[in-house]
Amino acid sequence: MMDLFSLFEWINNTIFAVPVTVLFLVSGLFMTLYTGVVQVRGLPRLFRLLTGGVRRKKRDDGAPMKTIGVFQALCTAMATTIGMGNLVGPSVAIIVGGPGALFWVMVYIFFGAALKFAEVTFALFTRKKLDNGYIVGGPVQYLQFVSPFLGYAYSFVMIFLFAGWSGVQSNTLASILVLEGVPEWLTGLGLSAFLLFVLAGGAKRVAEFATKLVPLMFVLYLVAALSILLRDLSLLGNIIKLIFSSAFNPSASIGGFAGVSLLYAMRIGVERGIFITESGIGTAAIAHSMSDVEHPVDQGLLTLATSIADLLISGMSGLLVMVTGVWLQGAFRSTLVYEAFKFNSPPLAQYVLIVCFMLFIITTVMGNGFNGMRTFGGLTKNRFVNWYIAFSVLIVFSGSLLAVPLVWEAMATFMFMASLINLIGILILSVKYRHVLKY
Repeated sequence: MMDLFSLFEWINNTIFAVPVTVLFLVSGLFMTLYTGVVQVRGLPRLFRLLTGGVRRKKRDDGAPMKTIGVFQALCTAMATTIGMGNLVGPSVAIIVGGPGALFWVMVYIFFGAALKFAEVTFALFTRKKLDNGYIVGGPVQYLQFVSPFLGYAYSFVMIFLFAGWSGVQSNTLASILVLEGVPEWLTGLGLSAFLLFVLAGGAKRVAEFATKLVPLMFVLYLVAALSILLRDLSLLGNIIKLIFSSAFNPSASIGGFAGVSLLYAMRIGVERGIFITESGIGTAAIAHSMSDVEHPVDQGLLTLATSIADLLISGMSGLLVMVTGVWLQGAFRSTLVYEAFKFNSPPLAQYVLIVCFMLFIITTVMGNGFNGMRTFGGLTKNRFVNWYIAFSVLIVFSGSLLAVPLVWEAMATFMFMASLINLIGILILSVKYRHVLKY
């Protein structure tokens, strides 16, 4: 296991480290300027879409399309991007790269929103309907417009990455529940059974669960986090000052972070930002491509809601581990945010928080399973999908038993590979079909 861990760690630290940081930041900045800072300019229209509704696509050809509702597509996509990555990712960034890394997490979430807007818009623009009514859309489809090779290469990497991400979620939940006396294998078994049940019901069942669970877990977490953060405003203010001062001058930090360089803090923050938001990876576009919205750009603008949620939850998660001091206690572990709540909340609230954490993980596993199933189906023309579901279920169970550092390093390697392929495609499409992004 150590040899395999060392291999993934070497790949991530030597091949992908600096190039990925620069490429993603530059790509996010380019797309932000290219779209006229859509993250800000698009907010009024986003508000109108959320309050006034979205024009739905008319099916005037007589053949039904197996789509899902606009809000269901948004929640299904949010199920994967808003999950334990938002809770664990910021603490990983802080532990590895120091307090300043949290600043760069937030910076990438902002710039990455423009990338996600483009990904989703092109997913709607390039999707196609199969004879059986199924929709084929997302990165695999829009990359075909650039090069068939890119589409196939992306899908091959992603069918493993989606399953692996679910394994990471299972690993995190098992690490949390074992603190409450629940064996890891039992957590893996329960999560695997739920995933099998949901995926067996197809897109409609996934969307129905996501629509109910995502808003609930979002509100629960915000209320619980604010109840701790607002207890000591002076301490919160000092922590925020530390984050900003460490972002550009890591040597101003404390403890073992005094030797962290600016580039390293930036790299860790951007890396975690990619993992948290999936902006630049293209995965959010898969669920969005099934929306029955009429205008592709409307669905693209709706993704801004996901980025706002990412900013809120990730920022609060990072602040929690620092305000409560758990970031200075011991080595890296995936349970830091849980510990922050456990030792700073009333006994009854702890059980509510366990439910909240379970919701984050369940929805993410569900969303990853759905995205993996759709990607595999697009590659095989919806054949042998049941075999992929069985593979995903097996990975979820196995993930609950694996070592935490190995799982994280392996997923980072696959994520970088897929991201490079997707970024090349989305930048080419944005220049070639710029009119698609206008509204």
